[in-house]
Amino acid sequence: MSTRTDEGASGEQAFFEDSDFREQLRELPPSAKLVAKILESDAPLSQGDLADQSLLPDRTVRYALSRLDEVDLVDSRYSFHDARKQVYFLRQ
Repeated sequence: MSTRTDEGASGEQAFFEDSDFREQLRELPPSAKLVAKILESDAPLSQGDLADQSLLPDRTVRYALSRLDEVDLVDSRYSFHDARKQVYFLRQ
């Protein structure tokens, strides 16, 4: 399941094409921007999956997710495959 929307398919824009989304992201650290970009194209993902795809340490991914959460750009839920894990996705 992906939260990315293509312009034209449903009339909505991809997250990074939205000026409000870009403005909220502007002041965040590079790690948060990278995590957001990965989530735009391949969500929902666990923290471990994000670390694997971004090549960032787990601690940095955790920090990036907390910063994204502070500005209400990311949300989470329990994984359907493993209820012990949280998966993350961008808010619409």
